[in-house]
Amino acid sequence: MKKKKRLSYAMVGGATGSFIGPIHRMAIRMDDLADLVAGCFSRNAGTNAASAAKFRVAPERAYADWQSLIAAERGRIDFLVIATTNETHYAIAKAALQAGIDVFCEKPLSLTLKEANDLGRIAKRRGCVLGIPFTYTGYPMVKLARDLVRRGELGTIDKVVMEYVQGSFRKPDRRTSWKTDPKIAGPSCVVSDIGVHAFTMIEYVTGLEVERLLADLSSFANTTGLDDDASILMRLSGGAKASLVTSKVATGEENGVRLRVYGDKASLYWNQEAPNYLSVKYPMKPEMIYKRKAPYVGDLSPRSVAASRFPAGHHEGFVEALGNIYDEFVAAVVSRRARDYPGVREGIRSMRFVEAALKSNRVGNRWTRI
Repeated sequence: MKKKKRLSYAMVGGATGSFIGPIHRMAIRMDDLADLVAGCFSRNAGTNAASAAKFRVAPERAYADWQSLIAAERGRIDFLVIATTNETHYAIAKAALQAGIDVFCEKPLSLTLKEANDLGRIAKRRGCVLGIPFTYTGYPMVKLARDLVRRGELGTIDKVVMEYVQGSFRKPDRRTSWKTDPKIAGPSCVVSDIGVHAFTMIEYVTGLEVERLLADLSSFANTTGLDDDASILMRLSGGAKASLVTSKVATGEENGVRLRVYGDKASLYWNQEAPNYLSVKYPMKPEMIYKRKAPYVGDLSPRSVAASRFPAGHHEGFVEALGNIYDEFVAAVVSRRARDYPGVREGIRSMRFVEAALKSNRVGNRWTRI
């Protein structure tokens, strides 16, 4: 029997001490999807070399800059993971895609909608796979929520209430100070950092598109003027309405991702801090609490069961959800077929959302088309 070729990948950013780099590496390793064989992990030569040694990357494949990595590794790796700060995403992703390398890029995909559209065109022209870690779409109960909506369990969707709130800016953290620097983060902070997750969740679960929004952005805890709090009203296709609240100054909150979808037959509620449960409420019968990987879930959502890794009652979380997205992304890399992972469409839609929110706030909190 012919032995299957081992997949390999390279990473830009994600050195030792970073937050998001280890999350990507754990998610990929979880299902033994690919081997990390090359990287430019840091601009600092010492940190780069130490990171390569820790990750068991050969010294000659630890590059001083991403340009050298792409030039040398073209044709040698199966995909590139970009885990750098925002201002570099576009240039690195563009160069990799133009070299024919599949890319998994941290959000936001770029600093502008124009750049996101450009990456989409290049990926299509070069036949490349482009993935983005909108990680919450990888949770099993979020997939169940989406499938319940598609099955008509909620009826016609009227209202969506979405929160993504943190209190992270109420305490100093040197690792995230760059998020309020417009030269690095871009023209937005909270909307482009965590608001894009919330926006993508709304469209993913409901299957509806946000058409217009009215945004009120604030800067409470930083002096650069970038938004750290946002309240956004939305009008969706089909006549549904939504409200989205996202904040980094919600004192005492840790990672409050909470989704409520209201239909004319039932409503659902999911809380990322209790991710194994999905609540569905009805007007004239008892509330249903669906449990991850319970025997009845398979008939309702095979994708939810497929995304569940551990037996019922054992907690699954953030890394496992990203692992589910990587499973789908790598399957697309191998098969060149569409799979269930956030990609070009979600990257472009999320940047349309960011620019519409900024414009709405800038022109006096007016309704703005996405």
